[in-house]
Amino acid sequence: MGILVSVVLPLGLAFIMFSLGLGLTIKDFIRVGQQPLAFLVGAFSQIILLPVVTYFLVVSFGIKAEIAVGFMILASCPGGVTSNIITRMAKGDVALSVSLTAVISIVSMITVPIILGFSLSTFMGESAPQISIVSASMAVFALTVVPIVIGMTLKSLFSTAMIRSEPIISKIAVALFVIIVIAAVAANWTLFVENFWLLGPATATLVAVLSVAGYFMARLLGRSQIEAKTISIETGVQNGTLGIAVAAIIVGGGVGMSAYALPSAIYSIVMYLVVLPIVFVYRRMS
Repeated sequence: MGILVSVVLPLGLAFIMFSLGLGLTIKDFIRVGQQPLAFLVGAFSQIILLPVVTYFLVVSFGIKAEIAVGFMILASCPGGVTSNIITRMAKGDVALSVSLTAVISIVSMITVPIILGFSLSTFMGESAPQISIVSASMAVFALTVVPIVIGMTLKSLFSTAMIRSEPIISKIAVALFVIIVIAAVAANWTLFVENFWLLGPATATLVAVLSVAGYFMARLLGRSQIEAKTISIETGVQNGTLGIAVAAIIVGGGVGMSAYALPSAIYSIVMYLVVLPIVFVYRRMS
């Protein structure tokens, strides 16, 4: 388990973020200025609405200690590649989805440590492990921003080769995602069994509430239906792999894959069960 957390997990996440970088270009960042209002609404949903809703959900479900912190870690994570794929399936604005994923992934090096520090203090008090915000920020930077930039750079320098290899790299990234989720559940199997009937409904409720809230907030703020669908998905679908990595490496690195990672692992399974019906509804919307 020590090798898994110290070597396999960070390398696996870095590879997944590298695969995300291969799908990005500078135009994805420039596009933010072309759709400023839609982007701002989406960014607000992810950076502010998401952790606030998650906090109240955790409190209302009576979730405490490490698992409560794990939920807040998940809430601090960006959408990732999955949200882009689901947006395409739902006939949303893929360009907006990619732009939000790209920018929020980079901003996460700031937001993740802040939310992590708040949640540790709030839910664990004096029993919370000592975490350096600067070190956490640098770790998130190394796990997300660096591989994204490397992927974008290689795509720019060797576009033909990278385009040819991208399908293979994407499949490897999916396989690594599955391995990481299985490892997180296996490492906390007893906790998983004991808490599934609490955490399963909690994660399902989280996805459903955030997806609905993201959609209607966007519509109330004057965004188009296609933009609202996109913001809904970006708000409801998070990067569970990053959540597991932050929980295991930054918070629970000394004890292997800790309970902090469990919400992200369960979420990564339950999320698809909730999102697929939402995609079906969105596809039928004109």
